[in-house]
Amino acid sequence: MAESSRCETFVFLDLEATGLPNADPQIAEISLFAIHRFSLEHPERDESGVLQLPRILDKLTLCMCPERDFTPKASEITGLSNQNLTNNHKPGFDMTVIRALQEFLKRQESPICLVAHNGFDYDFPLLRTELQRLGADMPEGTICLDTLPALRGLDKAHHHSTRASHGKKSYSLGNLYRQYFHDEPKAAHSAEGDVYTLVMVFLHRAPELLQCFDDEAQNWDEIQPMYIPTARRLGGRGHNA
Repeated sequence: MAESSRCETFVFLDLEATGLPNADPQIAEISLFAIHRFSLEHPERDESGVLQLPRILDKLTLCMCPERDFTPKASEITGLSNQNLTNNHKPGFDMTVIRALQEFLKRQESPICLVAHNGFDYDFPLLRTELQRLGADMPEGTICLDTLPALRGLDKAHHHSTRASHGKKSYSLGNLYRQYFHDEPKAAHSAEGDVYTLVMVFLHRAPELLQCFDDEAQNWDEIQPMYIPTARRLGGRGHNA
């Protein structure tokens, strides 16, 4: 797979959406933190030695009102709904969002690695679907890393002789943060809050994650869309009246 030395910027990503994959979800919130590999290789700590969020990073967070209705569970978890997004006059995932993403990524030193937790099964395929609907794509040479299987693989390698206890461990992002930092995640289930948690979890295991990058990363071109947008959805909000 891709060599870690190729990726100069790691863009940590989280999406909040209208539901699970079987509901053909749409994105309602996206957040990205772009961090240069230098800050991952040289993490900052406070006076007591506690890891700190890198001082030098770029952020982009956008909310958008999807055409599809939220499932009740998704709305409960995220605090987002079609109503509150409409009340705040948020348009959908459109070309303005695409341009914002493109300009944000242009500011980062390439090649770029997208990082998400459960990204291979959720964030990356859903983002690919939304981009495909508008005829857009990620920059050429983009790499993807999913911290969920990567961390499982690291722990399995370290504790291969204790499979029983390993199998009981939860690899949810919140539980990993609690395990590593003995604290509750901040603003869980908001896109920006979850990206912060993801960055901190990554920093805690950064040397190992960067070392296993070659085996765990995939090219963006290998990511398949979560589903094919319907003909109606291709028209966009309000274009089918």
